[in-house]
Amino acid sequence: MLVKTFGYAVHGISATKITIEVNIGNGVNFYMVGLPDSAVKESQQRIDTALKQINLKIPGKQITVNLAPADIRKEGSAYDLPIATGILAANEQIPNDLITEYAIMGELALDGEVRPIKGVLPIALQAKKDGFKGIILPSDNCSEASVVDGLEVLAVNNLKELISFLRGDAQLTQVKANLSTLFNEPVFNSEFDFSDVKGQENIKRSLEIAAAGGHNVILIGPPGAGKTMLSKRLPGILPPLTIEEALETTKIHSVAGRTGKGGKGLITQRPFRSPHHTISDVALVGGGNNPQPGEISLAHNGVLFLDELPEFKRTVLEVMRQPLEDRVVNISRAKFTVDYPASFMLVASMNPCPCGFYNHPEKECVCGPGIVQKYLTKISGPLLDRIDLHVEVTPVPFSELSKQQTSETSAKIRERVIAARLKQSQRFEKNESVYCNAQMRTADLKTYCSLNEAGNTLLKNAMERLGLSARAYDRILKVGRTIADLENSETIETTHIAEAIQYRSLDREGWAG
Repeated sequence: MLVKTFGYAVHGISATKITIEVNIGNGVNFYMVGLPDSAVKESQQRIDTALKQINLKIPGKQITVNLAPADIRKEGSAYDLPIATGILAANEQIPNDLITEYAIMGELALDGEVRPIKGVLPIALQAKKDGFKGIILPSDNCSEASVVDGLEVLAVNNLKELISFLRGDAQLTQVKANLSTLFNEPVFNSEFDFSDVKGQENIKRSLEIAAAGGHNVILIGPPGAGKTMLSKRLPGILPPLTIEEALETTKIHSVAGRTGKGGKGLITQRPFRSPHHTISDVALVGGGNNPQPGEISLAHNGVLFLDELPEFKRTVLEVMRQPLEDRVVNISRAKFTVDYPASFMLVASMNPCPCGFYNHPEKECVCGPGIVQKYLTKISGPLLDRIDLHVEVTPVPFSELSKQQTSETSAKIRERVIAARLKQSQRFEKNESVYCNAQMRTADLKTYCSLNEAGNTLLKNAMERLGLSARAYDRILKVGRTIADLENSETIETTHIAEAIQYRSLDREGWAG
């Protein structure tokens, strides 16, 4: 008897429907075809042992399992449950009238328990598009899939529960999500609030501009000046995720298996990723034999913080250049290509020299001649060109540290950032690929970043004196547009351009001696 069940294969952050065809005929053998990997082939032993735990068994006949389409490689243990269901239905041990209405995915333990899998959200979204009534998943994955509206999500804990449901003897628990409840959860972490920061008003201002426009920023200053502390407070002033951003971010984390066991299902706060400087280039951008998202994709719609930037390997930093520009990373292999979104804010920090005290107002730098310049050249010019804001961080004097009054809270700064982002969303509502000022293309700059005569003259003089590149010119216009949005100005004024030029510290001639 031939029976079909349905599952999904995940490639990148999209899913493809897989038809599991099971046929039982004369003979004694077990064949699995359709380009399965070792983990899929080993499902026979897991299924056989799990069935024996509930007094069932794989029939002693010729069983052929085909995973179609056969030219797509099937990986992982998530096909255990649909294959087991297909074998039981083909052997007429369970009815097959319900199995075509649901997509079924899950890994089987030897005792029949159903274990969680990766990539559930892309699977659920595609199952809805494919017209399935619902999807049957391990209990730990159901909160993630339940955010897909209009799809029945049924939780199963073990194989016996699924068999009882298909026989009509019991019902599975349907899991539903309340998106409004998820998005109304508090977003602020009281441990990281700008009100705790003494002084550093110019740094707070630059981070506010970065958050308002989605700009990349690098903080350069001596140790103990507060670079890391300020960077960790940046997520608290970022605007909330929209439902589309939350779904896309969750899809990436789901594919990587980072949504957490029994979590709330949907990532509603912008990611903050802070990898150590020993990270490899593959771990940063993604890849491997079975390509997985890297840190830049896990930081999608959030912040990637690289502390002590010059300590990262040169090759690791250089592979970020293309994703910073295109906001997507393309991983190519001999037989397939995978695209992962990588629209993130890069926030980096570094010391100005090996000893850390170059340009320090009180301590003397002990680095020899040329050492400072050599240290700074660890960061390539093309990478620095892609960073909009270069900000010098100076130590906080005792008079500021000893003040008792608290600074402006993250909540107040965030209100201004949200207002600026709202103006940008209205400005770019007809452009699906642009959401904030940092993402503007050349054509957008001509439309939205026109300058008056005084502004043009100021920018021309700055370009000539600092020797700025064409990309730096674009970055200054984008930052100027963001400063104008924060000031609720429809036009970019000369003061806005002047402030934007100030944030190109590392472009200044003779900065490092």
